Amino acid sequence: MATPLAGLQRPVAVFDAGIGSYAIVQRLQQRFPWLDLIYFADRASFPYGGKSREVLAPLIEATVGRLGTWGASAVVLASNAPSVMVLEGLQAAGLPVPVRGVFPPVREALAASRSGLVVVMGVASLASSPQIQAYIRREADGRPVAVENASAMVDLVENGSFLSQPQATQTAVDAFMAELLRRHPGADVCTLSSTHLPWLRPFFERAAPQVRFLDPADSVVAELEAFIGAAGQRAPGHVGQVLCVATESPDQPLSGLSDMLGRLGVALTPILVQPTVVGQPLGDKS
Repeated sequence: MATPLAGLQRPVAVFDAGIGSYAIVQRLQQRFPWLDLIYFADRASFPYGGKSREVLAPLIEATVGRLGTWGASAVVLASNAPSVMVLEGLQAAGLPVPVRGVFPPVREALAASRSGLVVVMGVASLASSPQIQAYIRREADGRPVAVENASAMVDLVENGSFLSQPQATQTAVDAFMAELLRRHPGADVCTLSSTHLPWLRPFFERAAPQVRFLDPADSVVAELEAFIGAAGQRAPGHVGQVLCVATESPDQPLSGLSDMLGRLGVALTPILVQPTVVGQPLGDKS
């Protein structure tokens, strides 16, 4: 890692457990073309959305520490479930670098809704967690907000079906949205509250053109404006680089990530690193 990291200037790291967070990397590239980025796809830990709070907290803490040893000046935890479930507690206990999470845009959804009926779509652990209910109570000011498990939709992204089998993907999304609207008639705004779900936005919009779909990444980019501006300008003429780093498992091999990036037309070659080990000394840069 030492050689590829050497050319980066105060990079911002973006991570989650798969391809989902690359959408935020793209957004940051567009907004800050001079910014260096570390894109960390922690595929060995996939899925974050299937893990309990007790498992997520030490894993996220260890991963942030690891990214700090790689020189990250700030970190984006590009996953709604751990952002809602554990980030506030970790920040209160202290983290080595500033961390921004990705949260369901509940206030924005309610403001945009004409019917007053909105749905947060997320992974299973988020949908069933007491933390999401507490978050909604804070954000919604007593107004009702539904939460739906969209893990099946996340799988369509992580396994690459949305790229390799678009018609089958559309059929699955059509069925999902039909059932969601049957359960929540009149809902007119849904939040794409897994960073995988924005990849499916065209499919969702075809399935339910009467519904507005909100991407939580919008607020992340806005929150980083002040931090990145305060960090100062890069060297004259510096063009931002993206360093792609990944872990793997038998079910989530590096080749799968490389294939999806290629299908998306992204010219990145992932660097394989060992899985994050909870409790690993922060001086270990492997």
